[in-house]
Amino acid sequence: MNIQTGDIGHIITLAIAPVFLLTGVCTNLIVLTNRLARIIDRSRVLEDRLDEAYNDHYMNELDGLYQRSYLINYAITLSTGCGLLICLVIALLFFGDTLDVTLDKFIAALFVVAVLALIGSFGCLMREIFIASKRMRNRRHVRRPAIEPTP
Repeated sequence: MNIQTGDIGHIITLAIAPVFLLTGVCTNLIVLTNRLARIIDRSRVLEDRLDEAYNDHYMNELDGLYQRSYLINYAITLSTGCGLLICLVIALLFFGDTLDVTLDKFIAALFVVAVLALIGSFGCLMREIFIASKRMRNRRHVRRPAIEPTP
């Protein structure tokens, strides 16, 4: 197992593409956790208001927030799994090349599963965005009592 400097350069070159994908996955996780934080903050406000007085509008909005948080949690799980699989791909690229072990099919399979997890994560994010947009449009059409100006 005599590793030359050129071999290390070749291994690093092989690992560059998965590292760029890992950067994108981390950015996706930041977006997802920020959306989840906003959902949690809004649900806490609504739950506090419901403690004061029951309101059907608040309950409907909370139902939507719970649905959205489920999708975001699922997307976070898929993205985290994707990141883990990409890290395994990078490690196996190094191990396979340094130990002269043939892991191509295993690495390819892990990479495909990682990309499928990322696709699932984006699908959940897109569904959550559709739900949020629909709720926002529906909320605009809800009639609220007009506030009369004070003299």
